[in-house]
Amino acid sequence: MADVSAAQVKELRERTGAGMMDCKKALVQCNCEVDKACDFLREKGLAAAAKKEGRVAAEGTVEAYIHGGGRIGVLIEVNCETDFVSRGDEFRTLVRDLGLHIAAANPQYMNKEDVPPEVLQHEKDILKAQALNEGKPEKIIEKMVEGRIEKFYKEVCLMDQTFVKDPDKSVRDLVLDKIAKIGERIVIRRFTRYELGAGIEKRQDDFASEVMKEINR
Repeated sequence: MADVSAAQVKELRERTGAGMMDCKKALVQCNCEVDKACDFLREKGLAAAAKKEGRVAAEGTVEAYIHGGGRIGVLIEVNCETDFVSRGDEFRTLVRDLGLHIAAANPQYMNKEDVPPEVLQHEKDILKAQALNEGKPEKIIEKMVEGRIEKFYKEVCLMDQTFVKDPDKSVRDLVLDKIAKIGERIVIRRFTRYELGAGIEKRQDDFASEVMKEINR
């Protein structure tokens, strides 16, 4: 059996919010490697989150996030199961981080299923034309397009985007981690992003860069 130290258990608890015994078991299972133990607990958390899917999440909050002196604004509604959780620091921080992420990453849809068929087909047509122009063999183009469509989803769908404050996890991972930590179902119900002068050509990279500067202060 791996020799688990109290310091390792403490670190894992701080990083995951899991119980002491769960952390100790995870460390034993993962030979005292804290990073692997985090993944192990996340996998357990994902299973726990799946069990919560049938619960009603009717509480929560609507949060406004304003960036750059009013240049970008986000309204987001995130639901949970109880008013007690909705008023807690853990949940409020999650909602603020989600608003910040939306300001920086500018998602167009919540999930893959929300992308309109005509938008998806238009994107596939463009990707196919790009592959043909690159001189790719016709027989592999369809597979290439499907692979690039997955990248497209990660660019435009909130839940599939890489979380701006942690490149090692997606927004979906972030929410599932919080479900495991808080112990309630959490749902991002809807969001709207406003940008000053929308329709005037601007570089999204500039806005993302500004938000990242704020994160790193």
